[in-house]
Amino acid sequence: MVKKYIQRHLPDHEAVRSHRYLRMFGTLLHDPNLWHLNRRSVSGGFAVGLFMAFLPIPFQMVAAAGAAIALRVNLPLSVALVWLTNPVTIPPVFYFAYRVGAWILRIPPQPVEVQLSFDWLLMELEQVWQPLLLGSLVCGVIAASVGYAGIRLIWRLHVLDRFRRRRARRRPENRL
Repeated sequence: MVKKYIQRHLPDHEAVRSHRYLRMFGTLLHDPNLWHLNRRSVSGGFAVGLFMAFLPIPFQMVAAAGAAIALRVNLPLSVALVWLTNPVTIPPVFYFAYRVGAWILRIPPQPVEVQLSFDWLLMELEQVWQPLLLGSLVCGVIAASVGYAGIRLIWRLHVLDRFRRRRARRRPENRL
């Protein structure tokens, strides 16, 4: 059930291989481990995607694809999970990461007055880059760890349930 659900919602292999930013990986995308849906591959893909989603870097999809290729985990999942931080969710996620970083560094959070200009962005980043980066790394590691362990646990419980059902069907008292 879990495997079929994931397969149903993943993009096609060719769509991912032909994506304009992922074409740079060339023949590395032909590794079958990048496309398999097994416990190791799926949980690793979740971990990579969740970790990369919290990093305040441009081209998170490319970074997630590179990490998935290097770790030989499910590529479509890792790339898709990066979209948890989309243009709507980025401000609250990164603000939370900034607050976590400021709490760890014991720096009082600075009030932010938003102005849509490149100069404002550079000036604000100069003041908040350390807590933002630290908080992003901490949140990314925690999210990746919880995602990895959660998927492994869900997968294991699903396999055990299927095993129990199969065993119950084969019992002699169930046969006529």
